[in-house]
Amino acid sequence: MKSKPDTSFWDQRRGKIFSSKGGWKVGEAVYCHGYSMMDDLVGQVTYMQLYMLNATGTLPAKSLADWVEAAYICMSYPDSRIWCNQIGALSGSCGTTTVAATCAGTLAMDSYVYGAKTLVDGVGFIQRTLKEYEAGKAVVDIVNSSGRFRQGKPQIIGYSRPIANGDERIEALERTRTQLGFNIGKHLELAFQIEKHLLENFNERINLNGYISAFLSDQDLEAENIYRIFSTFVASGVTACFVDTKDKVPGSFLPQRCDDIEYQGTAPREVPDKS
Repeated sequence: MKSKPDTSFWDQRRGKIFSSKGGWKVGEAVYCHGYSMMDDLVGQVTYMQLYMLNATGTLPAKSLADWVEAAYICMSYPDSRIWCNQIGALSGSCGTTTVAATCAGTLAMDSYVYGAKTLVDGVGFIQRTLKEYEAGKAVVDIVNSSGRFRQGKPQIIGYSRPIANGDERIEALERTRTQLGFNIGKHLELAFQIEKHLLENFNERINLNGYISAFLSDQDLEAENIYRIFSTFVASGVTACFVDTKDKVPGSFLPQRCDDIEYQGTAPREVPDKS
């Protein structure tokens, strides 16, 4: 006779919600990772500090949260040519709600090819590479063994940019880093050494992914937590592009004619005349 499966774990949770993050105790307080939200957080910390607390479980210093906020601004271009912003603009042209447009555009950023998830690989690369460098591996050997080559140039996560050479956002974030009192740590120093080699030999530079990955590695943040922190960093730009098209003629954003579409399906067929 078959023994009954042990369902005690599930039975204890049936009809109940368990949380290790916090919650509202009616008549007492609203708790967030051990803090009283109304007493310890509201008016005491910035929204970005709270955001990072919820993403990582640790309340960061205001200076670090301010740097992350600056990085968020660097990813909020109100340019409808950018893939996620284009979804926001199309949503406005179709008459959706602000929330639907912003969520859809933000979701389009969740990719292993572009967006916040690429930071996981960027962090993995610079942290792994620093260990190799400190063990004696030269920068030239790191570059030669760190990625595949395309048209004679190394393809390394965190370096190069599809459209432009260089990244205007890094200068702004470097200025912010200095203003907030952060020194250049070991990861960022190595990232710049790799850039120097790439610039001299391949005319390629570090990009925003490489810079953020190195800087936040110096702040002892793990890859998954960095990904969580930046999970909505395009939202503002998406909203801007939604607003840009919302009150314009419906369907007027990137309209297409039927012959703009290259149809590759079944060829047209004659409909039999049954008359």
